[in-house]
Amino acid sequence: MILNSSRFNLMIFITVNFNLRLIKMVNKPIYLAASLLAILSVIAIGASANISVFAQSDKVQASIVPGASTLTDTAVSPNPIQAKVGQTVVWTNDDSAFHTVTSGLIGAADAGKTIDSGLAGPTALTAKGKTFEHTFDTAGEFDYHCTLHPAMTGKVIIT
Repeated sequence: MILNSSRFNLMIFITVNFNLRLIKMVNKPIYLAASLLAILSVIAIGASANISVFAQSDKVQASIVPGASTLTDTAVSPNPIQAKVGQTVVWTNDDSAFHTVTSGLIGAADAGKTIDSGLAGPTALTAKGKTFEHTFDTAGEFDYHCTLHPAMTGKVIIT
């Protein structure tokens, strides 16, 4: 429905007239208090709203996918993993096989120097559902692989 200006002006007049009559019918201090309470309620509801969708999470999730031991660069999702300096990447073993997250290229002298979930201990990805976390403090591109399944490779890009 399209409103022409005379109908619109009539609607405004009726609304204003109704509000003025309401003020006369209700005790002014009560009306003002109720109006102030309504305004404060709207502000409080807005302030308490969940705004986490706008906030950057401090953790980035990565999944070692089912059947990963037979895959290559698709063994981890997403690949590459994108994160910001200071964020933590959490790898979750969603496969039934044992895996590692080991920095560098397979066989390189620096393999495992930066990141290594290990073959044993609390950070080892020994079973489905196990997780390994690493916080990246510098920007750059970081290659990684699975020591047990050398074809499984991935990259983390930190900006």
